Amino acid sequence: MATIIKSILKFYYYMNDEISDPRTNDWFLMSSPWPGVAILGFYLYFVSNLGPRLMANRQPFKLDRILQIYNVIQIIFNIYLIYKALTLAWLNEYSYYCQPVDYSYSPRAIEIAQTVWVYLIVKLIDLLDTVFFVLRKKNNQISFLHVYHHTGMVIGAWGGVKYLAGGHGTFLGLVNSFVHVIMYSHYFATSLKISKPWWKKYITQLQLVQFAIILYHFAQLLWTDCGFPVWPAAIFIPQNLFMIVLFGDFYYKTYIKKRTPKLNGVKNGFKNGIPNGNSKLQ
Repeated sequence: MATIIKSILKFYYYMNDEISDPRTNDWFLMSSPWPGVAILGFYLYFVSNLGPRLMANRQPFKLDRILQIYNVIQIIFNIYLIYKALTLAWLNEYSYYCQPVDYSYSPRAIEIAQTVWVYLIVKLIDLLDTVFFVLRKKNNQISFLHVYHHTGMVIGAWGGVKYLAGGHGTFLGLVNSFVHVIMYSHYFATSLKISKPWWKKYITQLQLVQFAIILYHFAQLLWTDCGFPVWPAAIFIPQNLFMIVLFGDFYYKTYIKKRTPKLNGVKNGFKNGIPNGNSKLQ
């Protein structure tokens, strides 16, 4: 037993200290995984158990103004991340085929690492999406896909700051930030009653394109050697395939299957293909 514990501790110190990026080790939330684990643990407990119980006998909170401010903050943060990613890296000297991490203490390398850290903070702020669902009693929107995606993004972002604060993986943050600008702009427009529901399917399509692009981006590591480690490909290729499956299933059920009337039986106001009086078309 003592040998097992010793091996676990040795592995922990190896992962946390020996192979981590020394430039980021002293940054907020980065000295060990435990603060992040605590945040995610409380998040999962709150959205799955504590929050719904606290709201069970309460009226939903009206958070319209708070959500508008939140959406604007998200738009600003993500535009900032896009600007930094482009000006420091992807419109500068970065290669779209393969880009190693610059672990130096040069001003540019440090600024890139700091931008990756800001991305982590934004992913933590994203967790409020689910908290707001709970407070507004929109429990039907707290799906496995939603929680899994938000949790996974925090874990991935933390790992990026801890081990790979720069280089090839930052392209994920660039693409993801662009998608989030579109998403939160839509949410903000919806809160002002100027967004149209039919736009929503194109946002899901954009998310699917995002996962496909990121999948290919990391797949390039399998045949291109630039000094960036290959192991992230073993994580992000299956991860993005999984997200394509999950989002694809959501898209099919929400925008394709849902609109297809049953020929036998009643669905969406149709019976045997004929409006039965409950159809929204009448």
